[in-house]
Amino acid sequence: MKFNLKNLSRVTLLTASVLISNQVMAKVNIFACEPEWASLAQEIGGNNVNVKSATTGLQDPHHIQARPSLLARARRADMLFCTGAELEIGWLPVLLQKTGNPKIQPGQPGYFMATSFVRLLEKPTKLDRSQGDIHAAGNPHIQTDPRRIAKVAQAFSARLQQLDPSHAGDYAKNYDNFKQRWGKAMQGWQQHAKNLRGKAIIVQHKSWVYLEDWLGLKEIATLEVKPGVPATTSHLSQVLTQAKAQHASAIIYAAYQSPRSAHWLSNKSGIPAIKLPFTVGGTPQAKDLFSLFDDTISRLTRVIK
Repeated sequence: MKFNLKNLSRVTLLTASVLISNQVMAKVNIFACEPEWASLAQEIGGNNVNVKSATTGLQDPHHIQARPSLLARARRADMLFCTGAELEIGWLPVLLQKTGNPKIQPGQPGYFMATSFVRLLEKPTKLDRSQGDIHAAGNPHIQTDPRRIAKVAQAFSARLQQLDPSHAGDYAKNYDNFKQRWGKAMQGWQQHAKNLRGKAIIVQHKSWVYLEDWLGLKEIATLEVKPGVPATTSHLSQVLTQAKAQHASAIIYAAYQSPRSAHWLSNKSGIPAIKLPFTVGGTPQAKDLFSLFDDTISRLTRVIK
């Protein structure tokens, strides 16, 4: 049998060319635990990433099942982008164990926890489960503060450049563009919300500490008896008395939460209840990170004068 070395070399070169082309064109698969990080990953990653969120804006991120569909996504992931600080403690460790994907395990470049790059509030001085659903590292709900999102964006861009150096220039450019637009948007939000400073609010769950820190809102009570412990009639009666005494301006609850307790208190006190998106997709208006804060500030300022 005779081989045409000239044709063989052409085939070899063509095969090598296709392989190299496929490697260059391959996108980074990002598994985001929450919609806010999926949105941020898309902002920074652009056309070089495929992003999927494990949850929606109408789901409680504390309580998710490691379903087969999530396991399949995690097995294909090159990068894991989650909140951390024990927010996903009920399901993420199980998912990581079952997938066995070495790229997204703790300690690997593909393992990225947003709360590792910002200062957390409400760190408990002692761990006592009788106090309710508390997080040892601090309150994990950092996505309600755009200043902290800015810090996460910078760290995420650097990590993505490390993970995919062939597109490092694109990620750096996308981050610079995001940083400029985000800074301008923050100035607008802060100006629009300036009259909220010092206003007393009641919240359903302690989800809003970072929003309060950013806008200067004053939390005076929670509808839950303790974090993660549903309201009782006696507790709501106490909150009603407190709300009237301290002249609360609003009752705030997240889109994924039942409004029942908030509406009960609102009907009894005359204090308006406000549903906030909490994350991307929580309301029809909150389609990405920018519109998330557009809608949040709009809903607050329409009611709180």
